[in-house]
Amino acid sequence: MVPVSPSQVDDFGLPPGVRDQYLQGARDQLGAIAELAERLIAAGDDTAAIETLRRDAHRLRGSAGSFGFPQASVVAAELEEAAKKWLEHPGNGVAGRGQAARAFVRRLAAALFTKQATAPPPPAEPSPPPDLAAPAPESSDVPEVIVVEDDPALAELLTFGLEARGYRFRHFRNGREALDLLKTMDTQGSSQPPLLLLDVDLPALDGYSIFEELQQECPGKFRVVFTTVHGSETEQLRGLEAGAMDYMVKPMSLRVALEKIRRWVGR
Repeated sequence: MVPVSPSQVDDFGLPPGVRDQYLQGARDQLGAIAELAERLIAAGDDTAAIETLRRDAHRLRGSAGSFGFPQASVVAAELEEAAKKWLEHPGNGVAGRGQAARAFVRRLAAALFTKQATAPPPPAEPSPPPDLAAPAPESSDVPEVIVVEDDPALAELLTFGLEARGYRFRHFRNGREALDLLKTMDTQGSSQPPLLLLDVDLPALDGYSIFEELQQECPGKFRVVFTTVHGSETEQLRGLEAGAMDYMVKPMSLRVALEKIRRWVGR
């Protein structure tokens, strides 16, 4: 192994890029924990899910602090202890375990994916001529995923999964409100158009109407995937021929939905 000099480590004493690599793995770990939380929503006495949750929390507890995420280690330790108590007292608080696990996932996501404080950057070098200037960095304010969904349960499931995976996202439940804000949303700082998961069956203003108006007023601003319970060939072709990137039929598996989103977003 090539030795790493002090000048080659980051503010946490790690070689450059190591924390980013860890976060990629942690994102998958947290996704797995989120799936276990959903199992406990369905059945709070699922001991196999609780035991797996305990093991996953234990692994995260042991690794996160070593990579500069001490708060994530603290939260993972609390989750591990909670899982132990659920196993020791299988009849206590069964109904609330799923929601409790969801809350832990949200706290872990915040501890892992909220931008960390860093040392002041070195003095900036003179700016290059305008024609040689590097492109502007991606703005952290631009959402990677936008969900327009009026079903509260499905919206909660999707946004929970997005939060667990560390995505920047926005959620709208009203079609008219969504359209007004989408048209005025500034996406200039994004390296690619945000992914728009657009429910077809919205009250007042349906998804097709929203998409048509967006195409007329700001074409290419969003990459659109329609979501609907109507999964017939005719319906899917209607959306694809209108210019949508893809179609996602409800009900949907959270695991499958997140894998599709990962491929669409690119991380």
